[in-house]
Amino acid sequence: MIESVFRATFPLASAVIDLGIERGLHTGCQIYISVNGRMLADAGLGMSRPDHPMTPETINLWLSSGKPLTAVAILQAWERADLRLDDLVTRFLPEFGNQGKEQITIRHLLTHTGGFRNVETGWPDVQWQETIERICVAPLEADWIVGRTAGYHTASSWFVLGEILQRIEGRPYADILRDRLLRPLQMNDTWAAMPIDRHREYGSRVGGLYTRDQSELRPLNWDAPARVATPSPGGNTWGPIRELGRFYEMLLNEGTWENATILSPQTVAAMTALHRVGEYDTTLGHVIDFGLGVIIDSNRYGASTVPYGYGQSCSPRTFGHGGAQCSQGWCDPESGLVVAYFFNGRAGEGQHNRRTRQLNDAIAADLFS
Repeated sequence: MIESVFRATFPLASAVIDLGIERGLHTGCQIYISVNGRMLADAGLGMSRPDHPMTPETINLWLSSGKPLTAVAILQAWERADLRLDDLVTRFLPEFGNQGKEQITIRHLLTHTGGFRNVETGWPDVQWQETIERICVAPLEADWIVGRTAGYHTASSWFVLGEILQRIEGRPYADILRDRLLRPLQMNDTWAAMPIDRHREYGSRVGGLYTRDQSELRPLNWDAPARVATPSPGGNTWGPIRELGRFYEMLLNEGTWENATILSPQTVAAMTALHRVGEYDTTLGHVIDFGLGVIIDSNRYGASTVPYGYGQSCSPRTFGHGGAQCSQGWCDPESGLVVAYFFNGRAGEGQHNRRTRQLNDAIAADLFS
Protein backbone atom coordinates (compact mmCIF):
# COMPACT_ATOMS: atom_id res chain seq x y z
CA MET A 1 0.00 0.00 0.00
CA ILE A 2 2.84 2.40 0.80
CA GLU A 3 4.29 1.86 -2.67
CA SER A 4 0.93 2.34 -4.37
CA VAL A 5 0.33 5.61 -2.50
CA PHE A 6 3.73 6.85 -3.60
CA ARG A 7 3.04 5.93 -7.21
CA ALA A 8 -0.30 7.73 -7.14
CA THR A 9 1.15 10.87 -5.54
CA PHE A 10 4.45 10.96 -7.42
CA PRO A 11 3.79 9.42 -10.85
CA LEU A 12 6.66 11.20 -12.61
CA ALA A 13 9.17 10.31 -9.91
CA SER A 14 7.93 6.70 -9.95
CA ALA A 15 8.48 6.58 -13.70
CA VAL A 16 12.10 7.69 -13.31
CA ILE A 17 12.73 4.96 -10.72
CA ASP A 18 11.00 2.31 -12.83
CA LEU A 19 12.94 3.30 -15.93
CA GLY A 20 16.18 2.86 -14.02
CA ILE A 21 15.11 -0.63 -12.99
CA GLU A 22 14.24 -1.48 -16.59
CA ARG A 23 17.61 -0.19 -17.80
CA GLY A 24 19.52 -2.13 -15.16
CA LEU A 25 20.80 0.90 -13.26
CA HIS A 26 19.39 -0.38 -9.96
CA THR A 27 16.97 -3.00 -8.68
CA GLY A 28 15.38 -0.84 -6.00
CA CYS A 29 15.03 2.66 -4.58
CA GLN A 30 14.14 3.97 -1.13
CA ILE A 31 12.75 7.51 -0.99
CA TYR A 32 11.52 10.05 1.55
CA ILE A 33 9.92 13.43 0.82
CA SER A 34 8.44 16.07 3.12
CA VAL A 35 7.38 19.70 2.87
CA ASN A 36 7.65 21.92 5.95
CA GLY A 37 7.97 18.83 8.11
CA ARG A 38 4.88 17.11 6.70
CA MET A 39 5.78 13.68 5.36
CA LEU A 40 4.54 13.12 1.81
CA ALA A 41 6.44 9.95 0.91
CA ASP A 42 8.28 7.21 2.76
CA ALA A 43 8.50 4.31 0.36
CA GLY A 44 10.54 1.52 -1.12
CA LEU A 45 10.21 0.50 -4.75
CA GLY A 46 11.62 -2.57 -6.45
CA MET A 47 13.89 -5.10 -4.79
CA SER A 48 16.64 -4.67 -2.23
CA ARG A 49 17.97 -8.16 -2.97
CA PRO A 50 16.69 -10.90 -5.28
CA ASP A 51 14.45 -12.33 -2.56
CA HIS A 52 13.72 -9.18 -0.56
CA PRO A 53 11.69 -6.14 -1.59
CA MET A 54 12.94 -2.64 -0.90
CA THR A 55 10.79 -1.22 1.90
CA PRO A 56 10.87 1.94 4.04
CA GLU A 57 12.48 -0.20 6.76
CA THR A 58 15.45 -1.36 4.69
CA ILE A 59 18.76 -0.18 6.16
CA ASN A 60 21.01 1.07 3.37
CA LEU A 61 24.51 2.45 2.97
CA TRP A 62 24.41 6.21 2.44
CA LEU A 63 28.11 6.55 1.55
CA SER A 64 29.00 10.28 1.42
CA SER A 65 25.42 11.39 2.04
CA GLY A 66 26.34 10.79 5.69
CA LYS A 67 29.15 13.39 5.69
CA PRO A 68 26.93 16.25 6.95
CA LEU A 69 26.27 14.27 10.14
CA THR A 70 29.97 14.46 11.00
CA ALA A 71 29.94 18.16 10.09
CA VAL A 72 27.09 18.75 12.55
CA ALA A 73 29.04 16.97 15.32
CA ILE A 74 31.97 19.32 14.64
CA LEU A 75 29.65 22.34 14.72
CA GLN A 76 28.21 21.16 18.03
CA ALA A 77 31.77 21.19 19.39
CA TRP A 78 32.14 24.72 17.97
CA GLU A 79 29.02 25.81 19.84
CA ARG A 80 30.44 24.37 23.06
CA ALA A 81 33.69 26.32 22.42
CA ASP A 82 35.66 23.07 22.30
CA LEU A 83 37.13 24.26 19.01
CA ARG A 84 37.17 27.20 16.61
CA LEU A 85 36.60 26.79 12.90
CA ASP A 86 39.89 28.51 12.12
CA ASP A 87 41.87 26.42 14.59
CA LEU A 88 44.80 24.66 13.02
CA VAL A 89 44.35 20.91 12.89
CA THR A 90 47.64 20.70 14.79
CA ARG A 91 45.93 22.11 17.88
CA PHE A 92 44.35 18.67 18.26
CA LEU A 93 46.70 16.48 16.17
CA PRO A 94 50.24 17.90 16.53
CA GLU A 95 51.62 15.04 14.43
CA PHE A 96 49.52 16.23 11.47
CA GLY A 97 51.68 19.32 10.99
CA ASN A 98 54.32 18.24 8.53
CA GLN A 99 55.11 18.21 4.79
CA GLY A 100 53.15 21.34 4.03
CA LYS A 101 50.03 20.55 6.06
CA GLU A 102 50.89 22.85 8.96
CA GLN A 103 48.46 25.63 7.93
CA ILE A 104 45.38 23.45 7.39
CA THR A 105 42.43 24.45 9.59
CA ILE A 106 39.14 22.82 10.51
CA ARG A 107 37.38 25.15 8.08
CA HIS A 108 39.62 23.87 5.29
CA LEU A 109 38.59 20.32 6.12
CA LEU A 110 34.89 21.22 5.93
CA THR A 111 35.27 23.09 2.63
CA HIS A 112 37.52 20.55 0.89
CA THR A 113 40.42 22.96 0.49
CA GLY A 114 42.97 21.09 2.63
CA GLY A 115 44.94 19.34 -0.09
CA PHE A 116 45.49 15.73 1.02
CA ARG A 117 42.80 13.92 -0.94
CA ASN A 118 44.54 10.80 -2.09
CA VAL A 119 45.94 9.26 1.07
CA GLU A 120 45.49 5.48 1.08
CA THR A 121 43.66 5.22 4.40
CA GLY A 122 43.67 1.42 4.50
CA TRP A 123 40.01 1.39 5.50
CA PRO A 124 38.42 -1.01 6.37
CA ASP A 125 41.38 -3.36 6.68
CA VAL A 126 43.46 -1.41 9.21
CA GLN A 127 42.69 -0.04 12.63
CA TRP A 128 41.55 3.58 13.07
CA GLN A 129 44.85 4.66 14.60
CA GLU A 130 46.84 3.38 11.64
CA THR A 131 44.58 5.31 9.29
CA ILE A 132 45.26 8.50 11.27
CA GLU A 133 48.99 7.81 11.19
CA ARG A 134 48.92 7.35 7.41
CA ILE A 135 47.12 10.66 6.97
CA CYS A 136 49.43 12.54 9.32
CA VAL A 137 52.63 11.52 7.52
CA ALA A 138 51.21 12.20 4.05
CA PRO A 139 52.46 15.31 2.19
CA LEU A 140 50.40 18.21 0.93
CA GLU A 141 49.55 17.76 -2.73
CA ALA A 142 51.86 19.47 -5.20
CA ASP A 143 50.88 23.01 -6.25
CA TRP A 144 48.05 23.09 -3.70
CA ILE A 145 47.23 26.47 -2.14
CA VAL A 146 45.66 25.67 1.22
CA GLY A 147 42.30 27.37 1.61
CA ARG A 148 42.10 28.28 -2.08
CA THR A 149 42.65 25.20 -4.23
CA ALA A 150 39.47 23.13 -4.14
CA GLY A 151 39.16 19.37 -4.43
CA TYR A 152 36.62 17.07 -2.82
CA HIS A 153 38.16 14.76 -0.20
CA THR A 154 36.34 11.43 -0.25
CA ALA A 155 37.67 10.09 3.05
CA SER A 156 40.95 11.46 4.42
CA SER A 157 39.79 14.80 5.84
CA TRP A 158 36.74 13.15 7.40
CA PHE A 159 38.90 10.75 9.39
CA VAL A 160 40.76 13.82 10.70
CA LEU A 161 37.46 15.44 11.72
CA GLY A 162 36.45 12.23 13.48
CA GLU A 163 39.80 12.08 15.27
CA ILE A 164 39.44 15.71 16.41
CA LEU A 165 36.10 14.78 18.00
CA GLN A 166 37.68 11.76 19.67
CA ARG A 167 40.52 13.78 21.15
CA ILE A 168 38.13 16.41 22.46
CA GLU A 169 35.78 13.92 24.10
CA GLY A 170 38.06 10.96 24.79
CA ARG A 171 35.70 8.36 23.31
CA PRO A 172 35.03 6.76 19.92
CA TYR A 173 33.69 8.85 17.07
CA ALA A 174 30.72 6.53 16.51
CA ASP A 175 29.65 6.86 20.16
CA ILE A 176 29.88 10.66 19.96
CA LEU A 177 27.70 10.74 16.86
CA ARG A 178 25.15 8.40 18.36
CA ASP A 179 24.85 10.26 21.68
CA ARG A 180 24.94 13.83 20.38
CA LEU A 181 22.95 13.47 17.17
CA LEU A 182 21.34 10.13 16.36
CA ARG A 183 19.62 9.38 19.69
CA PRO A 184 18.24 12.92 20.17
CA LEU A 185 16.76 12.78 16.66
CA GLN A 186 15.46 9.25 17.29
CA MET A 187 17.48 8.05 14.32
CA ASN A 188 17.55 4.74 16.10
CA ASP A 189 18.35 2.61 13.05
CA THR A 190 21.17 4.84 11.78
CA TRP A 191 24.71 3.77 12.57
CA ALA A 192 28.20 5.15 12.06
CA ALA A 193 29.45 1.74 13.23
CA MET A 194 26.71 -0.88 13.40
CA PRO A 195 27.41 -3.46 16.14
CA ILE A 196 27.76 -6.94 14.72
CA ASP A 197 25.03 -8.30 16.99
CA ARG A 198 22.66 -5.58 15.77
CA HIS A 199 23.57 -6.47 12.17
CA ARG A 200 22.60 -10.06 12.99
CA GLU A 201 19.28 -8.94 14.50
CA TYR A 202 18.43 -6.82 11.47
CA GLY A 203 18.97 -9.76 9.15
CA SER A 204 17.43 -9.14 5.73
CA ARG A 205 16.63 -5.51 6.66
CA VAL A 206 20.26 -4.70 5.85
CA GLY A 207 20.19 -3.83 2.18
CA GLY A 208 22.58 -4.80 -0.58
CA LEU A 209 24.43 -2.58 -3.00
CA TYR A 210 25.39 -3.32 -6.60
CA THR A 211 27.84 -1.88 -9.08
CA ARG A 212 27.10 -1.69 -12.80
CA ASP A 213 29.71 -3.57 -14.78
CA GLN A 214 29.32 -3.86 -18.55
CA SER A 215 25.58 -3.17 -18.34
CA GLU A 216 25.07 -5.75 -15.59
CA LEU A 217 24.61 -5.23 -11.85
CA ARG A 218 27.19 -7.07 -9.79
CA PRO A 219 26.71 -7.34 -6.02
CA LEU A 220 29.19 -5.58 -3.75
CA ASN A 221 29.86 -7.26 -0.43
CA TRP A 222 29.91 -3.98 1.46
CA ASP A 223 27.21 -5.20 3.85
CA ALA A 224 29.48 -7.78 5.49
CA PRO A 225 29.18 -7.48 9.31
CA ALA A 226 32.82 -6.57 9.95
CA ARG A 227 32.79 -3.85 7.28
CA VAL A 228 29.50 -2.36 8.48
CA ALA A 229 30.90 -2.24 12.03
CA THR A 230 34.05 -0.32 11.02
CA PRO A 231 33.60 3.47 11.19
CA SER A 232 34.50 5.79 8.35
CA PRO A 233 33.22 9.32 9.05
CA GLY A 234 32.98 10.18 5.38
CA GLY A 235 31.36 7.09 3.97
CA ASN A 236 30.05 4.25 6.15
CA THR A 237 26.79 5.50 7.66
CA TRP A 238 23.88 3.05 7.40
CA GLY A 239 20.20 3.71 7.99
CA PRO A 240 16.73 3.89 6.48
CA ILE A 241 16.53 6.91 4.21
CA ARG A 242 13.66 8.44 6.21
CA GLU A 243 16.15 9.07 9.02
CA LEU A 244 18.41 11.03 6.68
CA GLY A 245 15.29 13.01 5.78
CA ARG A 246 14.68 13.66 9.48
CA PHE A 247 18.21 15.04 9.79
CA TYR A 248 17.40 17.60 7.08
CA GLU A 249 14.06 18.40 8.67
CA MET A 250 15.99 19.33 11.80
CA LEU A 251 18.19 21.69 9.78
CA LEU A 252 15.13 23.14 8.00
CA ASN A 253 13.68 23.82 11.45
CA GLU A 254 16.77 25.82 12.46
CA GLY A 255 18.41 23.05 14.45
CA THR A 256 15.50 21.54 16.38
CA TRP A 257 13.30 18.49 15.92
CA GLU A 258 10.41 17.84 18.31
CA ASN A 259 11.96 18.39 21.76
CA ALA A 260 15.57 17.96 20.66
CA THR A 261 17.83 20.95 20.02
CA ILE A 262 20.82 19.85 17.95
CA LEU A 263 22.20 23.21 16.78
CA SER A 264 21.35 26.85 17.31
CA PRO A 265 19.68 28.74 14.43
CA GLN A 266 22.84 30.80 14.08
CA THR A 267 24.97 27.68 13.63
CA VAL A 268 22.59 26.24 11.03
CA ALA A 269 22.84 29.55 9.18
CA ALA A 270 26.63 29.36 9.33
CA MET A 271 26.67 25.75 8.15
CA THR A 272 24.49 26.47 5.12
CA ALA A 273 26.07 29.80 4.12
CA LEU A 274 28.55 30.06 1.27
CA HIS A 275 32.09 29.41 2.49
CA ARG A 276 33.65 28.26 -0.79
CA VAL A 277 32.41 30.19 -3.80
CA GLY A 278 33.15 29.92 -7.50
CA GLU A 279 36.06 27.51 -7.20
CA TYR A 280 36.65 24.70 -9.67
CA ASP A 281 36.63 21.37 -7.80
CA THR A 282 39.57 19.37 -9.13
CA THR A 283 38.05 16.09 -7.94
CA LEU A 284 34.50 16.55 -9.21
CA GLY A 285 35.52 18.40 -12.37
CA HIS A 286 33.12 21.31 -12.00
CA VAL A 287 32.72 24.62 -10.20
CA ILE A 288 30.80 23.80 -7.01
CA ASP A 289 30.00 25.94 -3.96
CA PHE A 290 30.29 24.60 -0.41
CA GLY A 291 29.03 25.49 3.01
CA LEU A 292 30.51 23.77 6.06
CA GLY A 293 30.33 20.11 5.12
CA VAL A 294 27.41 20.58 2.72
CA ILE A 295 27.16 21.30 -1.00
CA ILE A 296 25.25 24.48 -1.78
CA ASP A 297 23.12 24.69 -4.94
CA SER A 298 25.49 25.36 -7.84
CA ASN A 299 23.04 25.55 -10.74
CA ARG A 300 24.42 28.94 -11.75
CA TYR A 301 27.51 27.09 -13.01
CA GLY A 302 25.44 24.78 -15.21
CA ALA A 303 22.27 23.08 -13.98
CA SER A 304 22.56 20.37 -16.62
CA THR A 305 26.20 19.58 -15.85
CA VAL A 306 26.80 20.16 -12.14
CA PRO A 307 27.36 16.82 -10.37
CA TYR A 308 25.21 15.88 -7.39
CA GLY A 309 22.90 18.85 -7.92
CA TYR A 310 19.37 19.23 -6.60
CA GLY A 311 17.40 19.77 -9.80
CA GLN A 312 16.57 22.78 -11.93
CA SER A 313 13.70 23.93 -9.70
CA CYS A 314 15.59 24.26 -6.42
CA SER A 315 16.32 27.67 -4.92
CA PRO A 316 19.87 29.04 -4.57
CA ARG A 317 19.64 28.38 -0.81
CA THR A 318 19.29 24.62 -1.28
CA PHE A 319 21.93 22.52 0.48
CA GLY A 320 22.69 18.86 1.03
CA HIS A 321 25.07 16.11 -0.02
CA GLY A 322 25.24 13.09 -2.29
CA GLY A 323 26.66 9.62 -1.83
CA ALA A 324 28.84 8.27 -4.62
CA GLN A 325 26.62 6.99 -7.42
CA CYS A 326 23.80 5.92 -5.11
CA SER A 327 22.17 8.41 -2.72
CA GLN A 328 21.30 12.00 -1.95
CA GLY A 329 19.77 14.10 0.82
CA TRP A 330 18.88 17.78 0.54
CA CYS A 331 16.73 20.61 1.80
CA ASP A 332 15.35 23.71 0.08
CA PRO A 333 14.58 26.29 2.80
CA GLU A 334 12.53 28.46 0.44
CA SER A 335 10.00 25.73 -0.45
CA GLY A 336 10.40 23.73 2.77
CA LEU A 337 11.15 20.66 0.65
CA VAL A 338 13.24 17.82 2.08
CA VAL A 339 14.24 14.96 -0.22
CA ALA A 340 16.30 11.87 0.56
CA TYR A 341 16.70 8.77 -1.55
CA PHE A 342 18.90 5.75 -2.14
CA PHE A 343 19.40 3.71 -5.32
CA ASN A 344 20.95 0.29 -4.73
CA GLY A 345 22.83 0.36 -8.02
CA ARG A 346 26.05 2.34 -8.44
CA ALA A 347 25.53 3.12 -12.11
CA GLY A 348 28.65 5.18 -12.87
CA GLU A 349 29.06 8.91 -12.37
CA GLY A 350 27.46 9.99 -15.64
CA GLN A 351 24.47 7.67 -15.42
CA HIS A 352 23.93 8.46 -11.76
CA ASN A 353 23.99 12.22 -12.27
CA ARG A 354 21.48 11.94 -15.11
CA ARG A 355 19.32 9.73 -12.88
CA THR A 356 19.38 12.17 -9.97
CA ARG A 357 18.66 15.18 -12.20
CA GLN A 358 15.67 13.37 -13.66
CA LEU A 359 14.39 12.28 -10.25
CA ASN A 360 14.82 15.68 -8.60
CA ASP A 361 13.08 17.41 -11.49
CA ALA A 362 10.28 14.83 -11.48
CA ILE A 363 9.68 15.30 -7.74
CA ALA A 364 9.39 19.05 -8.27
CA ALA A 365 7.00 18.55 -11.19
CA ASP A 366 4.85 16.13 -9.19
CA LEU A 367 4.66 18.59 -6.30
CA PHE A 368 4.47 22.00 -7.89
CA SER A 369 3.21 21.67 -11.48
